Amino acid sequence: MSSNRLALYSQRMAVITLVFIITMMVLNAGVWLFPDVASEYGLGFALTERQLSSLSAEAMRLTGWQCLGAMLLSSIPLLALAFGLGHLRQLFQRYAQGEYFSSEAAVCLGKVGRAVALWVLLDFLCEPFLSLLVTINAPVGQRLLTLSVTAPSFVALFLAACIAIIARILSRASEVDSENRTFV
Repeated sequence: MSSNRLALYSQRMAVITLVFIITMMVLNAGVWLFPDVASEYGLGFALTERQLSSLSAEAMRLTGWQCLGAMLLSSIPLLALAFGLGHLRQLFQRYAQGEYFSSEAAVCLGKVGRAVALWVLLDFLCEPFLSLLVTINAPVGQRLLTLSVTAPSFVALFLAACIAIIARILSRASEVDSENRTFV
């Protein structure tokens, strides 16, 4: 593949990543504002989708403060993911400029891996608080305290570890490339 095509693909991926970040955050807020539409079309993302799928139609009628709190709590893990995707976008921008073996590219990739791991951890930690928040007005015996460990969480942690290792490899490749340039 020519470097011009690779640069073009990298630029496109940087734009797509930005669109994905914005869409993810807007969709998360919209799902809490319009839970009926979200459940009808199967919209939702990770923590939000799990919480809404566990609620009955009556329980989905949240008060204003519950809706706002749910948006904020469910956005915490997504902000960590958005941070990582922002670094992925920077990585694509560097690749578009031809910086394949730079130490900055390795740093960006390492931050992507850490952000994915943090996303999984925050998703796990925020879930009990979110489940209590959305069911706090339910009658006694119908309030929920949920905690879940899902297969996608393990996959995300595995991918985060792989990304972190690849970032270390890229960092080492950057050092070798730098050494080779000094000899030439």
